[in-house]
Amino acid sequence: MNPSAQGWIKKLLKEVEQTPAFLNLNATQFYDSLRACGFIYGSNLNVVASVIENEDLTEEERSKTNLLLALFYTYNTAKISTGFIDSTIDFYTAIDELKTSFFQGLLGGKKSNEQLEKLIHKRTQIDANVLTKNFKYFIINALLYIDVLAYQEYLKNNTISIDYLKHLEASIEAITLSVLNSKSHKNQYDESLIKLFESSLRYHNSKPLKYETALSNITTNQEKNYILDLACMATWTDKKIDKNEQRFLVKLGADLNIPKERTKEAIATVNQFYTKNKNNIALLSSKNLVQSFYNNSSKMVTKLISRNRKRLYQELKDSKELMVLLTQSTVRDLTQEEQKKVQDQLLDIFKSIPSLAIFMLPGGAILLPLVVKFIPKLLPSAFDENRIEE
Repeated sequence: MNPSAQGWIKKLLKEVEQTPAFLNLNATQFYDSLRACGFIYGSNLNVVASVIENEDLTEEERSKTNLLLALFYTYNTAKISTGFIDSTIDFYTAIDELKTSFFQGLLGGKKSNEQLEKLIHKRTQIDANVLTKNFKYFIINALLYIDVLAYQEYLKNNTISIDYLKHLEASIEAITLSVLNSKSHKNQYDESLIKLFESSLRYHNSKPLKYETALSNITTNQEKNYILDLACMATWTDKKIDKNEQRFLVKLGADLNIPKERTKEAIATVNQFYTKNKNNIALLSSKNLVQSFYNNSSKMVTKLISRNRKRLYQELKDSKELMVLLTQSTVRDLTQEEQKKVQDQLLDIFKSIPSLAIFMLPGGAILLPLVVKFIPKLLPSAFDENRIEE
């Protein structure tokens, strides 16, 4: 089975027929298998429950395989009459209608294995020329389990609410912030990491929730376990869990009504997973993930802005409010509300310029500061009293 070639889903489902034992696992057992193989942590080192042999699979291929198997397990527990392929495509169609089209050009027409293969590929991969491998795996793939939770919700209600997705992501953001704030000594890496994490959220884009509100959004056992494991993962980014972090994780487990033994197991499991596999996980072998991301992105952004200089300037001229805010940003700090307006309006402009579609990708918003850095040079000279004409 080759997840990089056409026909892999049909082949995988055929192989699953030969080894269906994982479908008999209960929800907690299957979740723990997803965690053990690294899917929950965003580092797919094995195929869940060893459903298939995976020695020859790349990390990308294991990620696609695990997502598909997680969706298939969820589908089987729901026991619905609609076929798996049709049901999964209907789910991603419903999700796509709730936000800016991420799967544009892939939905519509006759449902097929090939169409689902393209959707899974799009969901798990981002062009390596756009984002670094480290960034892609840790940020994007660590949130793939949201798809599984949302699919479970979709199968239960035959629909999916944007509020469910927003609340879940907002809760992840709020609790991750609380985790990082619990550190005795926060470094620049921690501050940058949360910015990357926030910019990769697909549905939630408002102010962070309060910790107590975030907790109230988490209701199912799978959601609780997932939030706790993400929190454990966030504490381990500096390769250790100090006493303050451990106290916070114990409190988080208690606040989520997770048994103490399960909380201890979650802390022990993340320690064991990262200690054992630290040489095989790109995040941990990189001294500065964020710096690597910026270094690989800044040159590309400069080139894109330069190539689209005239059109971007025309689009800015047509957006008077944005022009005013950008001009004022050169002489004063914008309020949080004004910064949000700038971000939203810039993203709207980038939608109209195909080559700037990079900013529409999950995580693309983190590049906006690089864009704004070049925008003053695009503004009329009257807005820049310190410009020296060459």
